[in-house]
Amino acid sequence: MKLLLGLSRTPGLRPRGIPQRASFQAWAEAALRDVGHRRSSELAIRIVDADEGRRLNREYRKRDYATNVLSFPAELPEGVDLPLLGDLVICAPVIAREAREQGKHSRDHYAHMTIHGVLHLLGYDHIKARDAETMEALERRILSTLGMADPYQP
Repeated sequence: MKLLLGLSRTPGLRPRGIPQRASFQAWAEAALRDVGHRRSSELAIRIVDADEGRRLNREYRKRDYATNVLSFPAELPEGVDLPLLGDLVICAPVIAREAREQGKHSRDHYAHMTIHGVLHLLGYDHIKARDAETMEALERRILSTLGMADPYQP
């Protein structure tokens, strides 16, 4: 499996506290590897400020607030076979705030939200309780392989 990752950020958003591209690459690859994804894939991650995060959440989810991660699976026309997984949008101020509130390192929270988003791109969700349990178990397992704590423990 090979992952081609594109990383961009909102113009003017300071890089302070935002992990390096290599970290996002490692986290996304860990998620793909754990669920047995064997195809070469392409993924774009955009780190945004609160204004862009809120605008995108309002436009695509009809929720008028910035959220931690948005996942946009690639929607390819029938018969088109490209290695595109989709796009993730991660809101830096929300990640920083949630990490502080939850007593986590922001780097660990970025890792969690990257893995969470990649799982969404692969079709996992947490709408139903049973699906949420499955997804959370995957997140815990992937994060533990990276030496990170269970994000759902208080």
